[in-house]
Amino acid sequence: MLMKLILLFTLTPIIELFILFQLAGIMGTWSTIGLVFITGIAGAYLAKSEGRLIISKIKRELNQGKLPGNELINGLCVLVGGALLLTPGLITDIVGFSLVIPGLREIYKLYIKRKFRRIIDRQDIHIDYRWED
Repeated sequence: MLMKLILLFTLTPIIELFILFQLAGIMGTWSTIGLVFITGIAGAYLAKSEGRLIISKIKRELNQGKLPGNELINGLCVLVGGALLLTPGLITDIVGFSLVIPGLREIYKLYIKRKFRRIIDRQDIHIDYRWED
């Protein structure tokens, strides 16, 4: 797991920089910077509006006495998607938008639910109730 994270956090910026340099060569430096800036603003706005919608759905389900499992997964997707949209780069923007836009988010939700199901089936959940002072 650690090796995957190291690769993710080292290769992703290198690939993103390569793509941005190539794009700057085609579109120009200022156009590329503008594109990164605009996708950051649009992504932050979209993540904020989707986040508010999800929070209201969670509140509604809690008021009805239901556990908001599906909406919590939506919230996780929007949170991660928003962070990716604020990260400069085209790959992170594409993944970020796909996590924030409701219809596209369903693919990730299915994956997360399957992952949770496997963890539950393996009984691989450990909860530590000790309080640290």
